[in-house]
Amino acid sequence: MRTTQLNVRVDPEIKNKASVILKTIGMNTSEAINIFLRRIIMEHGIPFDMRIPNEETIQAMEDIEHNRNLTKCDSVEDMWEKIGVSVEE
Repeated sequence: MRTTQLNVRVDPEIKNKASVILKTIGMNTSEAINIFLRRIIMEHGIPFDMRIPNEETIQAMEDIEHNRNLTKCDSVEDMWEKIGVSVEE
């Protein structure tokens, strides 16, 4: 199989952190990039959501990150009840 070389500028810290994670799953950066490029071909676009989150979503993500305003649920049924969804059994 013939290959071509791809040169990409990446923040060294990002590359190092990603490399550590990839190594734990038995993959190197080149293999991960090849998978990413194949998924772009398969999906005819970026293989993950690229939308900008709205203010409510941003606030929820910040709350989770800082462990604020979180509600504990004891079960899935409890979760549905707390968010106001009627669950018929």
